[in-house]
Amino acid sequence: MQDEIIELVRQGDEYVDARILNGQERFVADQFWPKIRRYLAQLPFANDLTAAYYAATDRNTPLGVRAALLGALVYFIIPTDAIADFIPGFGFIDDAATLAATLQVVMVHITPEHRARASAALNEASQPEQENQ
Repeated sequence: MQDEIIELVRQGDEYVDARILNGQERFVADQFWPKIRRYLAQLPFANDLTAAYYAATDRNTPLGVRAALLGALVYFIIPTDAIADFIPGFGFIDDAATLAATLQVVMVHITPEHRARASAALNEASQPEQENQ
């Protein structure tokens, strides 16, 4: 898997169809936060996952890197992947492995700003929602 990620990042614009990338980005934008909020307590890799989200949606991130990160995020979002996410204790092992393989290749493109935004967003997401009265 890592060789494919390296090739995707290396090829960048020639390898990535911007229309497909935009479709993936829309899917991730719609589905990422509901899943994070639902499973936040079960995700020891939530900081890396959320920083990856911010890097993937940053127009300054190279196209091939964005594509690789969006692929890992789509894999996280889809509930019926190699190990179904609803299986307690095991459901996110494959998601973590996919993210780790991707991050190993693209880590240099995840900036301190992406990490700061991730930390702030996760802090906000972990707060109980207040009811309007």
